[in-house]
Amino acid sequence: MSNFRAVDRGTAYLLPPSVDEWLPADHLARFVVDIIEQLDFSGLVDQYRGSGSEAYHPQMLAALLLYGYATGTHSSRRIEQACYDSVAYRYIAANTHPDHDTLCAFRRRFLPELQGLFVQVLSIARQMKLLKLGVIALDGTKLHANASRHNALSHGRASELEEQLKREVAELLRRAEQVDKAEEKAPLDIPAELARREERLAAIAAAKAEIERRAAERQGREQAEYEAKLAAREQKAKDSGKRPGGKPPSPPSGGVKPTDQVNLTDPESRIMPRSGGGGFDQSYNAQAAVDTDTMLIVATRLIDTPADAKQVQPMIEQLQQLPALLGTPHTLLGDAGFYSAANVQHCHQASIEPLLDWPAGAISITCPTTSASASRRRCLIRRI
Repeated sequence: MSNFRAVDRGTAYLLPPSVDEWLPADHLARFVVDIIEQLDFSGLVDQYRGSGSEAYHPQMLAALLLYGYATGTHSSRRIEQACYDSVAYRYIAANTHPDHDTLCAFRRRFLPELQGLFVQVLSIARQMKLLKLGVIALDGTKLHANASRHNALSHGRASELEEQLKREVAELLRRAEQVDKAEEKAPLDIPAELARREERLAAIAAAKAEIERRAAERQGREQAEYEAKLAAREQKAKDSGKRPGGKPPSPPSGGVKPTDQVNLTDPESRIMPRSGGGGFDQSYNAQAAVDTDTMLIVATRLIDTPADAKQVQPMIEQLQQLPALLGTPHTLLGDAGFYSAANVQHCHQASIEPLLDWPAGAISITCPTTSASASRRRCLIRRI
């Protein structure tokens, strides 16, 4: 039997009589609570043992996180403080005060389950006739990683540090040998110094191994792209009976570049240009697809590459995996970062019209219509 603290929003108070009277009827916090209470939390509830002290109900914790993220509050500490300071948060928490450790542990423990609840929210919005997929806007933004770009280590620098540390280790061992022979007290704590340098060598070796792994993956992708370009060039020559113009594609160089790097604090993040310009930072690239009528987010991605151009196809695949009752997108809006002939083709293959901005000086793209008898036409690409 689960053991939860009671979530009672009807108990009377003096001023005001109950938490139910704290907010206007159309407040966002009420909407969040109404939505959350319609979701199936049985999978989360069943994971509580029911022993020990009373736990906060997962529905209430999820409502706090959802409202916080919807209003721009992402810090668990700030949400904890808001449960004291904010009427909306106190309404959602039924005048209880979960601390930031509880909120953070809940999010980490149930992250896969919370992602699954995302589709339930969209389904409820559809039932409430708030959502029917049609025109989808796609955009990306850089999210700062929990790491400094100054903690990034390049392969070239790692090799230099490795050689330096090896020399220092050899010198320390030589000094230790001299001390042993002279039976004198060492001016340094040589075992501790050796351990510290060996630890740094291990960290550098791990960083180099990660850089080399990424380089091997990159070489595989580049080799596949190179072979695809060669095959397309050969097919074009076979179809036309003429030698293709222009230079043939260059094979990938392969191997590790001296500038290839990994961040020692957050290895999964990458150095990317800041959103809006102004230098570089250790970041992730967050992608979101939004229904333009309701402004509901219908699909998301978090990637470690700065460019948006290759994110159209993965996002279309995510949209196609949504329940059929939500409808089918028919138009995709995007800025110049998503402009490419391949993305136009991906959209048309999914029966989606691409309305994409294009960089100054870019040539127009043409593609065949779905009708074999129709003439070639200009794709729906325009400035937004």
